[in-house]
Amino acid sequence: MPKMKTNRGAAKRFKATGSGKIRRHKAFTSHILTKKSTKRKRNLRKSGLIDASDVKAVKRMLPYI
Repeated sequence: MPKMKTNRGAAKRFKATGSGKIRRHKAFTSHILTKKSTKRKRNLRKSGLIDASDVKAVKRMLPYI
C-alpha cells in the first residue's frame, strides 16, 4: 500500500495542539479593515479550534498530524 498524501493546502491552514485538537486561524482579516472595530480585529488575531463536525474531514486530509 502506498504512503498517504497530505493535503498541502490544509497543512498550511491547520496545526495540531499538544492534546491533539486542531487549531485554525480566523477569517476576515485580509482587507476592508476600516469598518471593523479595533476589538473585533484584535479578537480575529487569536487562533481558534475547528468545530467538532469538521474534525473527521480535517484528520483525513492530514494523516500524519
